Amino acid sequence: MKLVSWNVNGLRACVKKGFYDYFNETDADIFCVQEIKLQEGQIGMEHGEEYASYWNYALKKGYSGTAVFTKIKPLSVRYGIEEDHEPEGRIITMEFDSFYLVNVYTPNAKRDLSRLAYRLEWEERFRAYVGQLDADKPVIICGDLNVAHQEIDIKNAKSNHGNSGFTPEERDKMTRLLDAGFIDTFRYFYPDRTDAYSWWSNMPKVRERNVGWRIDYFLASSRLAPFLVDAKIDSHIFGSDHCPVILEMADMNGSGRSEA
Repeated sequence: MKLVSWNVNGLRACVKKGFYDYFNETDADIFCVQEIKLQEGQIGMEHGEEYASYWNYALKKGYSGTAVFTKIKPLSVRYGIEEDHEPEGRIITMEFDSFYLVNVYTPNAKRDLSRLAYRLEWEERFRAYVGQLDADKPVIICGDLNVAHQEIDIKNAKSNHGNSGFTPEERDKMTRLLDAGFIDTFRYFYPDRTDAYSWWSNMPKVRERNVGWRIDYFLASSRLAPFLVDAKIDSHIFGSDHCPVILEMADMNGSGRSEA
């Protein structure tokens, strides 16, 4: 089973920059996107009849939002944390036979850290939420988590200490989430790989020089470790200031191709 996650930084803009080429070439079983920046009816997706689409739009126009395109029919779909429909459209949870999938776009603390307190409170609610899911069946979390967890996950760690996305508080919340029973799947396979990033500033030549951050993740319940096949970062794919990340998993049902 192949799962893809991509912060598209505006889906309509990304569609004009080759989104469909990548989408069709990748042929994912489940394709998650974040920061769609649109409302219902503002785009007609050309993803083929084999995919069903699910959308969580932000109330604010041109802001945030998430979507999932899946070949595998979910048993249920939830929007937001529990029954709380997040007004910023940040979470879609899908229940499948063997696991839950949580597509998430974590709030940014903002450059001046004016939203850090909200971000940290949100992290607490999110960790409690996925913990409840994990008590029922394994969980796969994907999306833009807006934090570079370790110094290896950011090009210029020393100069970015304390900046939004690399504050001690945000990094600690990530540590606590992993300690709650989750695997950072990329580091599971590539614990020492350097210069592996998923986001680059729009400043000139930053991406050309690979001065980036790894802030897009696939996390998985620890008990899914036997089914993990590979985790990838498609850094050669443009169309957004983020690039897609991929998780490949083995069949969890003993029948060849995985069916959730």
